[in-house]
Amino acid sequence: MSSERTNSESKVSGNQANIPARIRRELDIDDGDKLRWHIEDNGTLRVEIVQQRSGTFSDFDGYDGAQTTDVTTDHDAWGVDVS
Repeated sequence: MSSERTNSESKVSGNQANIPARIRRELDIDDGDKLRWHIEDNGTLRVEIVQQRSGTFSDFDGYDGAQTTDVTTDHDAWGVDVS
């Protein structure tokens, strides 16, 4: 990725800085994603994007067990008072 393609600026306000929309779109950064900051030995700042939608449960389609349940009966049986 060339720096020409992603040059952009944002202003720091308090302890926060905005990521310009063009960079968010190009790198597919979305709400809930995390940024991991690294300062290299030469002083260069490197930012790694940790996308939450590619986490542990991103491919989880739910439990398709053989046993059916009745949510009302089972919920109450687990000791949760819904009244």
